Amino acid sequence: MTATRTLLAVDGNSLVHRSFHALLGTQLATRDGRPTWAVKGFVSQLLGAVDRVGADALVVGFDDHTTSARKAAHPHYKATRGPKAPELVHQLQLTADLLRDAGVEVVVPEGLEADDVLASAAAQARAAGWSTVVVTSDRDSFGLIDPSTSVLRVINGGIEASPLLTPERLTMMIGIQPGQYRQYAAMRGDTSDNLTGVRGIGEKTATKLLNAFGSVEAALADIDTNAGARVAAEVGKAVVGKLASPEARAAFWGNVEIMTMRTDIPLGLGWEPAGVGHLPLDHGKVTAALAALELTSLVGYAGRVLCGVDEPAPRRGASSWAPAARESAPQPAESASDAAPHDAASRGASSDEAPGAAPLVAAAVTDPVDPWTADTLF
Repeated sequence: MTATRTLLAVDGNSLVHRSFHALLGTQLATRDGRPTWAVKGFVSQLLGAVDRVGADALVVGFDDHTTSARKAAHPHYKATRGPKAPELVHQLQLTADLLRDAGVEVVVPEGLEADDVLASAAAQARAAGWSTVVVTSDRDSFGLIDPSTSVLRVINGGIEASPLLTPERLTMMIGIQPGQYRQYAAMRGDTSDNLTGVRGIGEKTATKLLNAFGSVEAALADIDTNAGARVAAEVGKAVVGKLASPEARAAFWGNVEIMTMRTDIPLGLGWEPAGVGHLPLDHGKVTAALAALELTSLVGYAGRVLCGVDEPAPRRGASSWAPAARESAPQPAESASDAAPHDAASRGASSDEAPGAAPLVAAAVTDPVDPWTADTLF
């Protein structure tokens, strides 16, 4: 029986944003002044993810920064966010251009977001008999998890330390099924997107409600036809009044609409052998794309994981952009200051960490933390 092939679907906006803030202090730039610290951090994470999951094909999604169908329909969506820093906007574009030049399939859906690319990738890969690994630092994609789709959630500690979330692990982590996650999130709300949930219903109550009823629709039906007797018995009488409120229902259903990801975005991927988006990529194109942004320290590692070109291990003591303890790492970086950002972005380590050292992930695992922030285990 032929083994299932794996598509890696990457949230470009999420990972570039993460690298931008993590590596801001490095101010890495090309000789002509173009900022590249977020680009380099992103590519490092991308290479680590391809290497870790053994991807057969790759697609990277980015938000359409010119227009938003969700904002047009729901003006409050993300209304509290300020404008992006010019250096971030520039590096988002530089990253997309580098990927295209390297031969990576990049999708920017008109009026939509990277999340819609990820959902479309998962749905289309499933239909083709493939599995999908979604790579993101956000939790929005948790609802995509199913037997053929897992989420590699990037956290402090880098790709190697990041959890690969399956249906079983998500249920163990939150207490609900992946198919219930969107309603769970809609009840809880999302302050970062300016989405108010159902007031007075937090994560614990939302979990209890979904476990008892399976869906919010079933709970609402009990309220509308049975005065909420069962809801009161399962989660308390106060919840009946909260869910009966027209304002609460409007907020909930509005959140559900906003959080529903499109699955019909044309991706241009080919599912047959050597189709569009498949690895390996052309070594010459990958090398030229990295060299154009003076990211030559990445060439060896990129050649190995994206192009299947074997490279010798680096000299002992040389800086490396490969994950720790990998023997076939890239060649030494251009300079010590240029190589330093990789360690901080992809592994959460300091820039003077000794080459080959184990990833510094103990704090991410053992410290008491909010389990929903982007820098914790989940």
